[in-house]
Amino acid sequence: MIRLILLLATISITSLGQAQEYVMDFRKKCDTLIAAKGRAMDDQRLWDLFNAHWEYQMKASPESATWRGYPGQNHRWSDLSLKALNESKATDRLTLKTILSVDRAKLIEANKLNYDLFRRNAEMAVEKQNFPGEYLVLNQMEGLPRDVPSLIEMMAAENIDDYENILSRLGGVPRLVDQTIGRLQEGLALGIVPPKVPLRTVADQVAGQIHDGALTSPMLFHFKLFPETISGVEQKRLTEAATTIYRNEVKPAMERLHVFLRDEYVPKCRTTVGRSALPNGLDWYDYMIRHYTTTSLSPDAIHKIGLSEVKRIRAEMEAIKTKVGFKGGLHEFFEFLRTDSQFYYETSEELLAGYRDICKRADPELMKLFRKLPRQPYGVVRIPAYIEKSVTTAYYQPGSNEAGRAGFFFANTYDLSSRPKWEMEALALHEAVPGHHHQLAIADEIEGLPQFRKYGRYTGYVEGWGLYSESLGEEMGFYTDPYSKFGQLTYEMWRAIRLVVDTGIHAKGWSRQQAIDFFKTNAGKTEHDIIVEIDRYIVWPGQALAYKLGELKLKELRAKASKTLGTSFDLRGFHDEILWNGALPLSILEKRINDWIEGQRE
Repeated sequence: MIRLILLLATISITSLGQAQEYVMDFRKKCDTLIAAKGRAMDDQRLWDLFNAHWEYQMKASPESATWRGYPGQNHRWSDLSLKALNESKATDRLTLKTILSVDRAKLIEANKLNYDLFRRNAEMAVEKQNFPGEYLVLNQMEGLPRDVPSLIEMMAAENIDDYENILSRLGGVPRLVDQTIGRLQEGLALGIVPPKVPLRTVADQVAGQIHDGALTSPMLFHFKLFPETISGVEQKRLTEAATTIYRNEVKPAMERLHVFLRDEYVPKCRTTVGRSALPNGLDWYDYMIRHYTTTSLSPDAIHKIGLSEVKRIRAEMEAIKTKVGFKGGLHEFFEFLRTDSQFYYETSEELLAGYRDICKRADPELMKLFRKLPRQPYGVVRIPAYIEKSVTTAYYQPGSNEAGRAGFFFANTYDLSSRPKWEMEALALHEAVPGHHHQLAIADEIEGLPQFRKYGRYTGYVEGWGLYSESLGEEMGFYTDPYSKFGQLTYEMWRAIRLVVDTGIHAKGWSRQQAIDFFKTNAGKTEHDIIVEIDRYIVWPGQALAYKLGELKLKELRAKASKTLGTSFDLRGFHDEILWNGALPLSILEKRINDWIEGQRE
């Protein structure tokens, strides 16, 4: 799973004047591009739109700008006000109008795909306005309690200007808190709220960031270790300023948010769990499926695919159980794997060292699978303590060449009795290499693409690649231990189960317990992991479908290429063709690979 900063504002401003300046600047550029139809080259107008929209997005979302290394925005937060929300919707509609003014038939061949992708993104952004997702800005997986300390920690901290930016962002936290509360209150008034049960730990996540000693807060991470280029006098000044801001502004704001979530918001959230329980919920869920999976599959079709995959994988699990000589049934085997001490580390340091060892063994095997490798490094670190109880086993946080930041594979060290060794190889291959880090580091280095394509995050492609990467383990020399192979099957089963329970919850009226029971019946995951996973599917409808559907498409394309090309099939060339063109919707990826196959034949 990829960890991204998800403050859900498109317009991101610190004052109305600034909003008018850059929002109106972008709108003027759109009007000019539309007026130039028939008088200027369509290829030039297309790229002018790409560049103008990227500049607008980076100024509209300073969190994204920090993530990407885009300069000049590190002192600001997104504006979550309802007025800013309405401004962003109007701008999205104008963006779509502008791209539609470009005549695709007049574009050079290389720009037609750029056009198709930008237009698809613009159409999806406008269609999204049919659904009130702007009121669901916070849950146990995303929102202010998790994103604020994460973003501050990844900020540059190399000189005094960088530290002044951090101070500015700290000073902006109270406004961000109040706007978040305002959005949530509006959602309460409209009845647009998330299910109650998954949010049971959200107030505690906020409480975990309220510290009597300011410098123990994760938000003041950078003030505990300064670079040598900053003098002692300046270090003292900056630390005192940060401490004052935290005590007088940040801490009271977080206390305000904690009380609101604990006493008002979470108690009033709904008892239903499916998206279908909200107004226009089934159409909303269909939209989420198309958004995440980049397919037009119906919930019923996805549910059936899931049941079929569960049956297939279960048979492979039974074969491994027999191979290791276990005499009981599959459920007893699950219990054995969940409880026998041989499968668990005793300390978090040992767990992290185990993951690092797997990654070190994976790195030199990449040459067997790829012709070109990315340069960006990655590390393995633990998930922060203030969120570890309510997040999944691991996630990947992308790096940025522009920002000078490595990628990081975050591993959960909470409750070591739920972190078995047999799952670690598959998980490391998914999150690090050849999975998320490899794919996203490559995307960061591709030249000649518009920025929106370099940083595209089509979930069906990205998470499909992550799951497909797990299946490459045998070709890399992993899964020689049958228990590790069972772990790989467990993770594949986990993603197949998602197809069943996600559609069950959001389209078929399944209860939370019904989903948990189905998961327990078919997977060897621990109960804690299963509950965390089900709660994730409840608050992120459709997102979990992308993994298995993307993996199945990649395996289908590989099988077709191998069968068609026979002995001339080049696996490394196939993988490079997938990765070195950036993330793509699955239908477009399929066409591109089919064209590649034909080119190889010729």
